[in-house]
Amino acid sequence: MKKLAIKAIRWYQKNLSGGKMHKCRHNPTCSNYAIEAYEKHNFVYASFLTTRRILTCNPLFKPKYDPVPEPKRKKNLKDLETKID
Repeated sequence: MKKLAIKAIRWYQKNLSGGKMHKCRHNPTCSNYAIEAYEKHNFVYASFLTTRRILTCNPLFKPKYDPVPEPKRKKNLKDLETKID
């Protein structure tokens, strides 16, 4: 599903946006943000992040730098044991 979503976004960037550099409210652009989200996170969470980002593309929100959040690292037992010592 992630690969299909990325292919669809790349198709949009190539064909529907006309290859023209248009002004986007945010940095990185929403389509680049979506690609990065799908590459870093699972499909459901990436879809949530992308939807939330697209909803802020209106005049009510100020333009901003909004990077994709890094995946949360799971804690290992070894990490916890070293903190105790």
